Amino acid sequence: MPKKVLMIVTSHNRLGDTKKPTGLYLSDLAHSYEVLSEAGLDITVASPQGKNAPIDLKSLSEEFTLYAKYAKNTLLLKEVKVEDYNAYLIVGGHGTMWDLPANAELQRILPTAYAQNKVVAAVCHGSAALVQLKNPDGNFMIKGKRVTGFTNEEEEAVGLTKVMPFLLEDALKNAGGEFVKAPNWQANVVVDGCLVTGQNPASTKGVAEAVVKLLTAQKLSTKSLESPLTL
Repeated sequence: MPKKVLMIVTSHNRLGDTKKPTGLYLSDLAHSYEVLSEAGLDITVASPQGKNAPIDLKSLSEEFTLYAKYAKNTLLLKEVKVEDYNAYLIVGGHGTMWDLPANAELQRILPTAYAQNKVVAAVCHGSAALVQLKNPDGNFMIKGKRVTGFTNEEEEAVGLTKVMPFLLEDALKNAGGEFVKAPNWQANVVVDGCLVTGQNPASTKGVAEAVVKLLTAQKLSTKSLESPLTL
């Protein structure tokens, strides 16, 4: 049976007090979905509120139109069972900054999955889902881990520093993460064990490819353990 990946997207559709629309970043969803599906993985998309997830209008294009359908009829996070999936990938988009950091369901799902050596990945603002996650011992899940996400400089470049509820780079550092960054808009994928993070949309394919690589390695390792001993 193919391994299963849960892609997590935002349900938040407003850019702070500006009243401008926001949501998930469609290229992050599209590129991730493309890589994972080509690898033969079974993909489910989930969100805090379920049903149709909002898409950032600025990310719409003919290139990604086909993938917009995967933002519809998303699974409610409350219905997710940790044991059903081998990997979790959090999609970017500014909406994530509001509804994912304090989400109780992600606190239930992701630290448990990570403790079981399941792959936990995030791209761009999707790393916002990691900033408040804690292990059973009370320590932040990403403490001492190499991580990345949309940088302070990139947020400043898009003119949203004062609109965001917090700055992602700062929050990841405050949670004990060892933040690794590249120059603005350059692809940057950071892998620390089963934790994979990408800095920006240019990093999306690399994040998904790293997820595939980790799942393949785990599969080969399992097969090796199951193989009979040959003398």
